[in-house]
Amino acid sequence: MTAPHRAQLRDTAATPYWLDRPEIRPAPLPRLTEDVTCDLAVVGGGYTGLWTALLAKREAPDRDVLVIEQSTCGHAASGRNGGFCSPSLTHGLANAAQRWPGETALLQRLGAANLDAFERDLDTHGIDCGFTRSGKVAVAATPWQAQALRSAAVLHERHGEKAVYLDRDELRDYVDSPLWHAGLWQPDYALLDPARLVWGLRDACLALGVRIAERTEVTSLDDRHRSHVVLHTPYATVNARRVALATNIYRPLLRRLSLTMVPVYDYALVTEPLDDDLLAAVGWHGDHGITDAGNQFHYLRKTDDNRVLWGGYDAVYHYGNRVDERLTQRPATFDVLAAQFAETFPALADVPFSHAWGGIIDSTTRFCMFAGAADGRIGYALGFTGLGVGATRYGAEVMLDLLAGRTTERTRPAMIRRPPVPFPPEPFRYLGVQATRWSLAREDLHGRRNPWLRTLDRLGLGFDS
Repeated sequence: MTAPHRAQLRDTAATPYWLDRPEIRPAPLPRLTEDVTCDLAVVGGGYTGLWTALLAKREAPDRDVLVIEQSTCGHAASGRNGGFCSPSLTHGLANAAQRWPGETALLQRLGAANLDAFERDLDTHGIDCGFTRSGKVAVAATPWQAQALRSAAVLHERHGEKAVYLDRDELRDYVDSPLWHAGLWQPDYALLDPARLVWGLRDACLALGVRIAERTEVTSLDDRHRSHVVLHTPYATVNARRVALATNIYRPLLRRLSLTMVPVYDYALVTEPLDDDLLAAVGWHGDHGITDAGNQFHYLRKTDDNRVLWGGYDAVYHYGNRVDERLTQRPATFDVLAAQFAETFPALADVPFSHAWGGIIDSTTRFCMFAGAADGRIGYALGFTGLGVGATRYGAEVMLDLLAGRTTERTRPAMIRRPPVPFPPEPFRYLGVQATRWSLAREDLHGRRNPWLRTLDRLGLGFDS
């Protein structure tokens, strides 16, 4: 790390850019201090939980719905992500085609319908979160990455979806970097402001009569009663007819979920606002998002005030599924990201970063969400693996279907009916994750999958950075 690059980090705030806006951030709601009953208790006040509460209340206005959030709504992944809103439910078309080839068309159709409904719901409830279908460009830095993008374009065409392969000259209409020489343009991709989305969903829930308790941790769940489920919190008890778990990577309240996910730490930087000349210097004229095609990939986008968010690359797992807010600050990773940013955009090498933060991705062995219900009374939708902004709404609908005992087109796919293969216990989990990360980095360098990765491919397992 050279001194000029480290100087870019001198004045960064150690907080997510999206959440660092006191002028629009809502005041915390009171914690739960008295015993209550409700028809539906939703544990978790991020996207999944708030979509569940909103859709449940809209479906049945007389239903008593309570959201219980251990911190404040959007404090975790929902307020820290890059704001990329994919039409895919499966972490991309390629993942669906590999894992569920017989259902790929159905999954893609459900994903497109979900994104349309997502946008309609924003309009219906007046949620202003900067949602725009501005598209996304995936970019390649090596010949094998370019070939992967060519193959992706063919796959999208085979499924009747829009995706255009870009050579180097065509790519310069979208972005210009000395590292990138090919791209894939996907127009039906959305961007939004993550925090404004979660705060908008929170406001919409309150407007419909949903009760929300913040700063209230659910410490245990008791499902031994036939008529209700008991949730224990530090100061009160909740008796709920149905429970929806939307807890992301935090300690699962059902034992069956304990090996289904690993917490992967992802990091991001945001620059100070850039003027038009600086953006023109890197050829970034549109509002589209950008991702690169490596296993250890970066994602980048502009904000409303012309900052550049630059994140990804490192995906860090800590032994024992460790979840700790202190781990969301990692100077070594911020150093690497700053140096990579300068290498990618030499014209921006001196631009300082205003914010540096990390968040936790709930990664599964199949890279995408899963959902289910226990005893018909406790639903869950988890494991979105870093591409869940749009899919959380689908997960909410699936949970409500399962809790109501409804068999629908949403509950039919195998990705809902069958849980992901669990991760092994420690120390094998840690060793496997580290071996996979090392192997993926080697593939980025040489373009070849080693025996370890090929074995994981045959087993249908994996790890996504």
